[in-house]
Amino acid sequence: MTNLKTRRAVPAEPEGGLDALLGDCARMAPHWAAPDRITPLPVSPSLIHGVSVPPASARLLDAMSDYGD
Repeated sequence: MTNLKTRRAVPAEPEGGLDALLGDCARMAPHWAAPDRITPLPVSPSLIHGVSVPPASARLLDAMSDYGD
């Protein structure tokens, strides 16, 4: 059972709110430059040998429904 006397109220907008967060993000954005886009090279089909799955994982996946319930 939860002791309601020890629970602290969570402020609606901690530490300045959304405007402060947006300002922080705008100031930090120049520090995180996106890398150049890397295009992967094609892989020869002869190098693709399939996937090995442990028996326990195979049983778990087999028990899952294909589209969810």
